[in-house]
Parts: sequence; structure tokens; C-alpha cells
Amino acid sequence: MVQDGDKAPDFELPTDSAEKLKLSGLKGKHVVLYFYPKDDTSGCTLQARDFSRLAGEFRKAGVEVIGISPDSVESHQKFRRKHDLEVQLAADADKAVATAYGVWVEKSMYGRKYMGVERSTFLVDKQGCIARSWRKVKVQGHAAEVLAAAQDL
Repeated sequence: MVQDGDKAPDFELPTDSAEKLKLSGLKGKHVVLYFYPKDDTSGCTLQARDFSRLAGEFRKAGVEVIGISPDSVESHQKFRRKHDLEVQLAADADKAVATAYGVWVEKSMYGRKYMGVERSTFLVDKQGCIARSWRKVKVQGHAAEVLAAAQDL
């Protein structure tokens, strides 16, 4: 599990724009990586819309925002179109990136245990290190909190 101050694990993932995104290719920029469980579910939609609503403010602060889930590129494309999202979405189909960041975890619902993404966000600084992390994120007000932290870097 990565901690604040650690080097952010590098990755290369396909995005909803059918391009490859490599974290190390964004060195020199602040980056927000937010991990979410599933496209087009209530909490995940609210979170994506909140980050999209603030996308202009993130851009003004020089921050790239990337949502990551195990969903496919096609699912991300539909999700983005349906909700007019302004953030880039990356497909972590094999869950390797979620595992590297320590957010692919055992969860429990109604007594049933299963593996899934723990809603988490990482603010990566210009040197590629974790400046701040949020785990077990509650969606309400989270995007604004992340924006405030990014503006303080």
C-alpha cells in the first residue's frame, strides 16, 4: 500500500479516448488519480460529475484529473458520453494499478465477502510522489477538498 511521500507507482493504461496514458509521461504536472468501483453507479456517477464540475478549476491550477476503475474502455466511453464528463477515465481491467496502489481490497456487503475497489484518491506532485492520499472516500464534498489540496501544492 502506497503512503504519502512514496513514489507513485507508474502505469500505462488505455483511456476512454482510446489513447494510452502513462503516469510518468505526466511528470512535471500535478495529477489527481481517483479510483472508483464501477461506471454508471450512483456514488461513482456523483463523484465523476463533481470532478467534472470542477475540471476548469483543476486545469487552472495545472492539475490533470484521471478516474480509474476496472471497467472497459467501451464502458468508460459510454459513461463519459451519458454524463458529459470532463475528466479522463482509464481502464484498469486486470486491476494491476489498483493493486499497486493498495485499493483492490476485500470488501463485505450483506455478509458476503468479495474483492473490489476501495474508493480512494491520490494527489501526485510534479516529481511523481504521492503528496496526499484519501482512502475510503465519502463522495460528498470530496472533489472540492482535493482541489483545495492541489491548489496548496
